[in-house]
Amino acid sequence: MRDLVERVVDGQGVAVRGPAARGRRVTVNRAESPLGWLASRGLVSERQCAAGERLRADWERAQLAPSVTMRWGERVDGGTGDRDDPTSAQIAAKRRFEAAVAAAGPGLSDILWRVVCAGEGVPDAEKALGWPARAGRLVLTLALDRVATYYRCM
Repeated sequence: MRDLVERVVDGQGVAVRGPAARGRRVTVNRAESPLGWLASRGLVSERQCAAGERLRADWERAQLAPSVTMRWGERVDGGTGDRDDPTSAQIAAKRRFEAAVAAAGPGLSDILWRVVCAGEGVPDAEKALGWPARAGRLVLTLALDRVATYYRCM
């Protein structure tokens, strides 16, 4: 299914909202992510979706996903390069991500991470966590509300 919408993003790739939003225009398929799917059906509010997108952007910017390839520590020519040194933006994103997950709380952060960052559907996350059906969306909305408060989403 394709649910295309045009968005404005800033230089970091975070969606910018409002009538005076400036930045790049991109076309996004809202049906691609589980959070986008929930938002396109009105199951999470725009505030909750914005908070989830900011959390996911921090997770990606901090490069917390498992790496598929090897990270070499030493170059063949003997130079060290800057690859092993995380940038200040990456460190700041990791701190924001950890603080946002802590703001969600220990009982809520599991499904929050699975749906928003790992891209699992709510039914799959419920099954993996051993929760009853339809409990995940309620817990996810509570977690997203707390994350929205942390990020000060309107």
